[in-house]
Amino acid sequence: MNQDELMAHCQLTPYWWDDAQRPNLPDAVLPATVDVLVIGAGYTGLHAALQTARGGRSTLVVDAEEAGWGCSTRNGGQISTSIKPSFGQLAKRHGAERAFGILREGQQSLAWIAEFVRSEGIDCDFGQVGRFHAAHNAAQYEALAAKLANQPKGLEIRAHVVPRAEQRRELGSDSYWGGVVYEQHCSVHPARYHQGLLERALSAGVQVAPRCPASAIDKQGAQFRVTTARGVVLARDVVIATNGYTGKLTPWLQRRVIPIGSYMIATDPLPDGLMDRLIPKNRIVSDTRKVVFYYRASPDRRRILFGGRVSHQETNPRISGPKLHADMAAIFPDLVEVPISHSWCGFVAYTFDELMHLGKHDGMHYAMGYCGAGVGTSSYFGMRIGQQVLGLKEGQTALNGLAFETRPLYSGNPWFLAPSIGYYRLRDRLPI
Repeated sequence: MNQDELMAHCQLTPYWWDDAQRPNLPDAVLPATVDVLVIGAGYTGLHAALQTARGGRSTLVVDAEEAGWGCSTRNGGQISTSIKPSFGQLAKRHGAERAFGILREGQQSLAWIAEFVRSEGIDCDFGQVGRFHAAHNAAQYEALAAKLANQPKGLEIRAHVVPRAEQRRELGSDSYWGGVVYEQHCSVHPARYHQGLLERALSAGVQVAPRCPASAIDKQGAQFRVTTARGVVLARDVVIATNGYTGKLTPWLQRRVIPIGSYMIATDPLPDGLMDRLIPKNRIVSDTRKVVFYYRASPDRRRILFGGRVSHQETNPRISGPKLHADMAAIFPDLVEVPISHSWCGFVAYTFDELMHLGKHDGMHYAMGYCGAGVGTSSYFGMRIGQQVLGLKEGQTALNGLAFETRPLYSGNPWFLAPSIGYYRLRDRLPI
């Protein structure tokens, strides 16, 4: 199938938007003063706002685009414990006690979002389906098995190894060398989850102003003076919740997050029975490559939703789509002739230490840097930063107070990504 046939009827918008259209909120007049002003109407910002509004604080959320336009409705709908560094790596940097606490925060974030969706009654196809994390070579399989056999005491998770000989019970592909199933990992329809969260924030009294970029934040006595496209608002507290879209408005934060394009495609509906061969247990799937692939069945199990990092910068989804399709077909040869129905992309935010960060700088609260695994943690830490604004003790986390690193000469333009991705692609081809 040539590229024109592959993309003949492809939509360049997220598949998730088909049955969860972006909200059409009015361009309402902004209040002159509020207790809390949140910048960013994704998961982090709305969870922070929900906490402060329910805590009795007048709360305004502004966003440069529609509410949830960014990666909160563009992600793969996969939820894990989301802490990338190992206990050993964290203990070396921060000591064993802090390392334990950081990893526990990740585990708590997974449990917390499941309970939040349940208790709030959000209809978003949430399910504890488990993740098959596939080893892309034999050495990585041995490393996964060894890590599982040597879990730190008190941080044990429910998981089991799947040798290559049994792999087809989990995945209809011979491209991997076995893997591990993390039994508690979850899937969600990200746009419907965001819509449910937005509805609960609005019901709590949060005012949400889309298409209203903030252009300046200045101190004015004990308050912040925030200049927006619809006028100036004075706020006692400001929360920055911009993650992969952090820009010149907050240069200190811009120097500490690395925006990376993340790309996804959806296939046309598959022939009857094929999905039961490809992803028989409805797992979410990822692999051990540094330039990672992640994929799953759509909630109705009619399509494959396939994502990865195909470029070092944002590009045209018409270009990224065929590249992702080729990667997908290498894993699932049955999909070589299946066209693409949707191709889209967005920005995630990495950090130099591969940890999310939250705290205060220049008097402003922030939470960001979820390193491509933020559905659960952006929700959880958004909630925690909202609690911190309220002055609640339970808002403090093991990540508070960690140094938020940057690098000399870095100002937010990740010029180093192209050689880094090239290096990691080469490394992924080696048997290590």
